[in-house]
Amino acid sequence: MPVQDRPYEVRDTRVRGLVLRIQPSGYKGWILQWGHKNRRTLGPLGHLTLDQARTMASHLMAEFIQNGVPSLARVKTPKLTLRQFVADHYAPWAGTELRWGNRQALLLQRAFADLLSLPLAEVDTARLDAWWRKRLTMISAQSGKPVQRATAGREFASLRAALSKAVEWGFLKQNPLKEMRIKGIESRKIVRSLSPAEETRLRRALKRRDDCMIAARESGNRWREEFSKPLYPSLPKDGYGDHLAPVVLLAMNTGLRRGELMSLEWSDIDLDRRILTVRRERAKNGKHRHIPLNAEAMAVLIQWQSQTGDEGRLFRVSDPKKAWDGALQLAGITQFRFHDLRHHFASRLVMAGVDLNTVRELLGHADLTMTLRYAHLAPEHLAAAVEKLAA
Repeated sequence: MPVQDRPYEVRDTRVRGLVLRIQPSGYKGWILQWGHKNRRTLGPLGHLTLDQARTMASHLMAEFIQNGVPSLARVKTPKLTLRQFVADHYAPWAGTELRWGNRQALLLQRAFADLLSLPLAEVDTARLDAWWRKRLTMISAQSGKPVQRATAGREFASLRAALSKAVEWGFLKQNPLKEMRIKGIESRKIVRSLSPAEETRLRRALKRRDDCMIAARESGNRWREEFSKPLYPSLPKDGYGDHLAPVVLLAMNTGLRRGELMSLEWSDIDLDRRILTVRRERAKNGKHRHIPLNAEAMAVLIQWQSQTGDEGRLFRVSDPKKAWDGALQLAGITQFRFHDLRHHFASRLVMAGVDLNTVRELLGHADLTMTLRYAHLAPEHLAAAVEKLAA
């Protein structure tokens, strides 16, 4: 083939995809092209004869037809260790994309310290079974007690999620832990919500607690006034003694998670439009959602705003656990977590006839799987559906 001022190509008439490219410098090379724009160099004409190039091209095109890509184009998976993957790839991504991403990376490095030196491909079910048995014999550095199954289960789930990203990014062909299930971790089969009597007792306990705090503030200020001491800010007679009642009542009427509630700012509240916004960086699923405010939620927010102002965070506490435990004891309620207020919210909606997809949107579930736990609470709706067969 003659050399020209510009590079040009000649396609083989016998083997599909085989191309000879001639450069102005005189270099002539065999190229394999598949699809519309995908191509790889096979070698120079001086090293590969026409017959050799045709044989190679035919074999590679057969691979393309069978597998969707010829072996020539397959990228070799780098042999990353778990430590390198977490530090160089997963941690930077999680730090920007996950709400607690930095904690997730540290959790992986701490909980799986014995596996960090392994290549990713060797982090398999056999090693995780051994890790699980050993993990449950260890003492937690935080609590000083044996590691609980639920804790180890969350750690395992974090590793499985990280390996799913490794597959997505091409570091693994498949997630070896995808189908692995740890035995002995029992999720809550029964949704715990408040009975009408328990809800009444909880509300009365919150009101009694507020009344006692307001009365104590009044008494303290009278004493301080008598002895010419600076007075504490007064509390309104029908207001709140502290943050607990507003937090609990908002949880009951919005279904927000504890972390979402504690991170709320007044800029997230639109009293005119009666909407509360959970921002993506504070949401568990990383997505914005908007919660309509009902009459009780509005009354709570208006009263709390009058006591604390409308700037910064709504609740200047990180965790209401101590006060919450005291209120439960005062109300005589047992085996009820703060998170169960979220179940109580959802349960009341379903029993009121609200469809599950709407409940899913309000709770911020990614799909219906989690929301379906409340389906049994709508017996009238299910009975009406079955009754249609009789018609």
